[in-house]
Amino acid sequence: MGKGLEKEKNMTGTLYLCATPIGNLEDITFRVIRTLKEADLIAAEDTRNSIKLLNHFDIQTPMTSYHEFNKYDKGQKLVGELLEGKNIALITDAGTPGISDPGEELVRMCRDAGIHVTSVPGAAACITALTMSGLPTRRFVFEAFLPTDRKEREAVLGELEKETRTIVLYEAPHRLVKTLILLAERLGADRAVTVCRELTKKHETAFESTLSKAVKYYTENAPKGECVLVVAGKSREAVIQEEKAKWEDMTIEEHMEMYISRGMERKEAMKSTAKDRGVPKREIYNYLEEQKKR
Repeated sequence: MGKGLEKEKNMTGTLYLCATPIGNLEDITFRVIRTLKEADLIAAEDTRNSIKLLNHFDIQTPMTSYHEFNKYDKGQKLVGELLEGKNIALITDAGTPGISDPGEELVRMCRDAGIHVTSVPGAAACITALTMSGLPTRRFVFEAFLPTDRKEREAVLGELEKETRTIVLYEAPHRLVKTLILLAERLGADRAVTVCRELTKKHETAFESTLSKAVKYYTENAPKGECVLVVAGKSREAVIQEEKAKWEDMTIEEHMEMYISRGMERKEAMKSTAKDRGVPKREIYNYLEEQKKR
């Protein structure tokens, strides 16, 4: 049985997803420290990095590696230990496990095996950056790192071009300028962005700008530290204007015929045409009536 974590006799263990600091060690919670001390085993993304955290808080629990390159084989082994009754705490290099890291796979494997999984919350870089960005927070989408595969990256960028929610992305400092250039080309040079770096650390910055100005700034000032980009979504006004623009090369008669050819009644076709063009139905009706008189 575990040292202090809840577990009934003859029951399987629990996987605890423990959030660790993203910079400032004071951001760890009392509950995370207790969980790490009481677990039977800690699975860490990088044991060399995590040992510094454990030593700082005098945590003596045995540790094993669990990372992107062993997540399937080691994951099966960890599931086996959980089924035997061990409580395991999963930690990533920084932040909450399972967000853009191999912890996602271990959670899936545990769920499939009927093992209880719980999260011990704490720091998350994506939420920290979003809340301090100055951009809308009610609706947002988290994309983590853009894919390295060109075809997959193009597909994601195509989706982001239409995205109206605030967009949160991760990026390494040496790729920041390249990514900003790519976003400026696809989303628009004047799109608002806040580039957050060194979150929770002494030299934390939140650079509010536009994509084009951010490209210029970071080209001249090489960035240091991991970055989180918070990008404004496409405005609803822009979406409406683009929808209207789609019909500018089509006459009203052609627009009506498009719907009628699909089996739509004339009245409904008129209604749909008016909606597409952003005008009252009466305006479409009056135009068609005038055309009949000619």
